[in-house]
Amino acid sequence: MPATHRSNASIRIADPQWSLLAALLLAAALPAAGQEMTVEAYEPRSTLKVPGGPVTRAKFAFVDAHGHLRGSDPARIDQMVKEMDKMNMAVFVNLSGGSGERLKANIAATKGRYPGRFVVYANVDFSGIGQPGWGKKAAAQLEADFKAGAQGLKIYKNLSMFQTDSDGKRVAADDPRIAPVWEKAGELGIPVLIHVGEPSPFWDPWDEHNERWLELKMFPNRRRDDPARFASFEQTMSEQHNLFRNHPNTTFINAHLGWFGNDLARLGKLLDELPNVYTELGAVLAELGRQPITGAAFMEKYQDRVLMGKDSWDPIDGYHVYFRVLETRDEYFDYYRKRHAHWKMYGLGLSDEVLEKVYFRNALKIIPGLDRSLFPE
Repeated sequence: MPATHRSNASIRIADPQWSLLAALLLAAALPAAGQEMTVEAYEPRSTLKVPGGPVTRAKFAFVDAHGHLRGSDPARIDQMVKEMDKMNMAVFVNLSGGSGERLKANIAATKGRYPGRFVVYANVDFSGIGQPGWGKKAAAQLEADFKAGAQGLKIYKNLSMFQTDSDGKRVAADDPRIAPVWEKAGELGIPVLIHVGEPSPFWDPWDEHNERWLELKMFPNRRRDDPARFASFEQTMSEQHNLFRNHPNTTFINAHLGWFGNDLARLGKLLDELPNVYTELGAVLAELGRQPITGAAFMEKYQDRVLMGKDSWDPIDGYHVYFRVLETRDEYFDYYRKRHAHWKMYGLGLSDEVLEKVYFRNALKIIPGLDRSLFPE
């Protein structure tokens, strides 16, 4: 054994060979760089070499039927229109219009400055539901908002999950007290874009089998697995579908593929049953992009019932992924938001006929007042 020299600070190995051996043993005992990481940090770079690439401009002028615009700074609106032109977006539908004076201000800031390029939807104030005459007052306000320039009605997800009435009870989507509002929308000929519920995994156990595990870690308040607070996913969906059935003369746009993007056969049955119901692609493109054969077949069959929509303003990457999924047959490329999809996308390769309907023709059918001159004949 080699000699060692003891000091007050440490024991030093005199033989250089033993120093090298000690270093190698220490390195072997430690985890290699990269072996210890979180799923949030893991961003593998694909080595797959296949044809295709980003698509930065839609093949046809399109309507974003599911958008949100908060704030009315003129410089921001000006820049937004420039970005719309680059992407071939003809019309942006702002679902966050509000009501009353707020709605008028939002209309003035967008439609007032760029006629034809923006659509503004009204919203309903549910805070007084349960009080005498609430339904008639809400319907009258919707009519006033329509006369002020609203071209549709947007219902947020608070209905059926968080909204309570004057007695503190949960208000379901099919609550009969709201019927005057739905009937008024039908009478005015404006669509109701309604967001009820959330992805079904939000109700599932938050464990290693939940494919939305990352999103639920990032946003724990999105968990819906507490039956004391939330109705089940199936009950929530059933209430929404009852609403559609109860008001056949009102056109509904069932937001986010109705949260059936992972079960397109079920969504198809709903559309078959209810001709007054359309759907749209806001924030659920990842569902189509992971099932290109089934997804393309669905879009072909229901080409008259699906609208383009994204749900958030993102002119850099997000829209480009939409164009690529819908228009190309590219393989194995990234989605734009990891928490929604840890899987890769595949292009559906939709025909021009289907693309035109999804991009603008279906919107022209159901959203009143769109400028037809912005779109091909």
